[in-house]
Amino acid sequence: MTYSIIGFDPESGAVGGAVQSKFPGVASIVLHGDARAGMIHTQAFSNPDHGRDGLDLMRLGATPEDAIAILTRSDAASGQRQIAAMGLDGSAAFHTGAEIAGWLGVSGGLAGTHCVAIGNSLSNDGVLRAMTTGFEEASGDLAERLITALAAGRDAGGEFRGQQAAGVLVVKAGGGYGGRSGRMVDISVYDHDQPIDELARCYQLHKLSYFSSDPTKVRPIDEATAAYLKGVLKRGGLLDQPTANGWGEAEIAAMARFMGQENYDNRIRDDALIDEEVLADIKAKHGV
Repeated sequence: MTYSIIGFDPESGAVGGAVQSKFPGVASIVLHGDARAGMIHTQAFSNPDHGRDGLDLMRLGATPEDAIAILTRSDAASGQRQIAAMGLDGSAAFHTGAEIAGWLGVSGGLAGTHCVAIGNSLSNDGVLRAMTTGFEEASGDLAERLITALAAGRDAGGEFRGQQAAGVLVVKAGGGYGGRSGRMVDISVYDHDQPIDELARCYQLHKLSYFSSDPTKVRPIDEATAAYLKGVLKRGGLLDQPTANGWGEAEIAAMARFMGQENYDNRIRDDALIDEEVLADIKAKHGV
């Protein structure tokens, strides 16, 4: 009783997926990704082993279509499975088992531009189209577009049982904390009355802590901003002797300690510039 979408960003080469379900902790069952292979979703009566095995096949060169064919051919319960797969080149395939068609609600899959959506026990046959269109028309990075697509599916009716859990996973070679894990985004909302909204909120936290600054959103610290930040640093006990004017070495060192304490690890600077997204978050937390 789940709907999900896999998407590809041809500019960055990232592949990712997002899911929502009236089932707690659904992301751990459905979302499987590897920066060396792509994404696989396993839902309905899910067999999560298909995620691991399918990614192994794709890493060895199998296409998404080939991987799904191999997985379902050796699965006696393939009629109860729903699987979608996407490779690192954006190629995609999906499978909806014959037995799922007899479940309450609408079930099936739909491919769009750089995306594929699957769902079962949906409230109507417009949910999948709303998801693919939502993804195609959304702005922002891949994770934001995937979350937007989930919200579009929800707003079109979602699954007939309602909401409970959601998740998003994005993989890319060289991505993740410190550029090592290949998992750029990995967020799961286990149980929430508005899981997609909570997923979006958590993703904004994730961006501030895990992603480096957008160069287009970094600017010099002007006099007013310096005065504000010095006040924040002094109240936090991090700046005893501020520079008389401007933003000097004492402020740079104190700001680095402050940003580490506040989990802006990947946006710490050694100059007199400020990340506008960080500044906005500081003001939201510490007052203007």
